[in-house]
Order: sequence, then structure tokens, then C-alpha cells
Amino acid sequence: MSNLPEKIVLNVEGMTCGGCVEAVKRVIRKADPSSVVEIDLGSGRVEAVSVVSSDILAQAVTKAGYTAHIGA
Repeated sequence: MSNLPEKIVLNVEGMTCGGCVEAVKRVIRKADPSSVVEIDLGSGRVEAVSVVSSDILAQAVTKAGYTAHIGA
């Protein structure tokens, strides 16, 4: 973990509804309870401000059943 939060962008495939959005938010907040998460369901874009690395967040989202790639 870093000391300072950074903006992380993930492209997530497999989110089809509001329940999926909430599930992804829960996974990210479990990894970093202080994170701020915004999700655009239509594009699959997830933006998180977190102290946890993008690799760890992508792995956590993928482990939850979605396909997550680090975006730009």
C-alpha cells in the first residue's frame, strides 16, 4: 500500500446491472475501506481513489467474477 491515495482506472467487463455495480464497489471498499469509487455501468469504467495499487484492485474485482483490466 502507498501512503497517498491515487486515482485508479479499471475497465471492468461483466457488469450488467446496478447489483453488479454495488458488488464491484463492495469488493474495492473491502480492499480499501477509505476508497472513493465511481462506476459508469454503460462503459464499464471504474474510477477509484485508493491507497491500494491498481494491480491489487484489478485482481480483487476479477476474483469476484468480473474481468478487470487496468485502464488509462
